[in-house]
Amino acid sequence: MDTSTTDQGAAGRGRVRSWLAEMVPAPGLPRRFAVLATVQALGIGLFLTSSAIFFVRTIGLTADQVGIGLSVAGLVGLLFTVPIGKLADRIGPRRPLFAVYLLLGLLFAAYCFVRNFAEFVVVASLISVCETSCNPLRLAMARASLGQQERVRVGAQMRGLFNVSFSLGAVLAGVALAVGTRLAFVVVILGTAVLQLVCALVTARLRVPPHVRVPSEPGVRRRTGLRDVRFVAIALLCGTLEFYQPILVVALPLWIVSRTGAPAGVNSVLLVLDTVAVFALQVAMSKGSETIPGAARILRRSGWFLAGCCVLFALTQDRSAAVAVPLLLVGTLVLVLGENSQAAGATGLVLHLPPAGRQGEYQGVFALGRGFQQTAGPVLVTALAVGLGWVGWLVLGGVLLVAGFAVPPLARSAARHTTPDES
Repeated sequence: MDTSTTDQGAAGRGRVRSWLAEMVPAPGLPRRFAVLATVQALGIGLFLTSSAIFFVRTIGLTADQVGIGLSVAGLVGLLFTVPIGKLADRIGPRRPLFAVYLLLGLLFAAYCFVRNFAEFVVVASLISVCETSCNPLRLAMARASLGQQERVRVGAQMRGLFNVSFSLGAVLAGVALAVGTRLAFVVVILGTAVLQLVCALVTARLRVPPHVRVPSEPGVRRRTGLRDVRFVAIALLCGTLEFYQPILVVALPLWIVSRTGAPAGVNSVLLVLDTVAVFALQVAMSKGSETIPGAARILRRSGWFLAGCCVLFALTQDRSAAVAVPLLLVGTLVLVLGENSQAAGATGLVLHLPPAGRQGEYQGVFALGRGFQQTAGPVLVTALAVGLGWVGWLVLGGVLLVAGFAVPPLARSAARHTTPDES
């Protein structure tokens, strides 16, 4: 037997084991946080994949009513992120997070009893308030429970597992879509509700350090996080870099069928490629985000990658499938590099920049950047990329490049003026 081949095989197996070890959170709190993110992602993937059809076929809403109702719900959810964050700073994040998951379980089940548009808006808005608060509360709890190096690593592991679990939920929802009966959709809704209750149970069993409220200085009135102009600007820039999401799920599918010769089915391949690559690379690409300067540089890198994928997508206009498909595949891989960089850098800044004792409030402020992406992103990327063609892709790439380059100086300034909590 060739010993060199044997050695190479052993080395390859060692690298695989090392990669798997990086992806699996350590026992204890890190693993429980990962379970929390994984279970919630399974429920989200299960629900979102089939929800629009459920609303139309089972509740009897029109497509316009669904769109309007979900837009209203999204805005309502954003209004409550900062107040809930402030509550977490006062009493600790675990109890609000437990309450949010418990309410989500009850509210998803309530969808089975909705019969008109008004009831739909009320339930969707309450769910939006809870869902929008989950991630900031989880991050605030991780910030209070884990060391500086560990929290960044665990955050990356959670993001990778979230994507895989979300995809699994989407696959399971496909069964309900194939069956198409009211009972099948009700099972999906109730399954989503049960998963939220499991999250509540996991949260209740978390043994996190006791919450210590940082007192205000006597006679000093603290400025609200919404008036911290530098931090708000960073949140909006991170939201802009998060346009990778509507690019992938909104603009690209429309672009493929209307502007390229590639078959429509290639969109599914791109989504699977994105999910697998994000999971495989997330932890490795989060290294360096343990400090404010490092996280800011990673966000600048994200701008480069996202601008590059826009150029590659622009090159597919009016191209045959033989040319367009390889470019779309390479462009998606470059998008994944930008996506992972954005997630790692944004998490690093939002964990390290907030002042001591105000993690919950600042997490809520940071969530406004994601809200900007969710409300404005689909409209902007579609208008630019699909509406203007290759020129629009280049403009979009320029916007993303500028957003990435704007982060480091803002982060340096924010660190000087907010006295970040680095403990």
